Amino acid sequence: MRGDNVAEVKISDGTIKVIDLDVQDPKAAAVLAEYPEVRWAEMTRRALKIGLGYLKGGGKD
Repeated sequence: MRGDNVAEVKISDGTIKVIDLDVQDPKAAAVLAEYPEVRWAEMTRRALKIGLGYLKGGGKD
């Protein structure tokens, strides 16, 4: 079930900008919480980049 909140995603000049993204995943949150909060944004950026890399070419299906 999707909530009322939907993130705003924009792509400009090869940059993806995500505003108000909520990810409800207690296991992922627990992993992130093991690291200092100052690293959370960079780790999340890298995870998103890796995840999207796995999806490469899937939009043509």
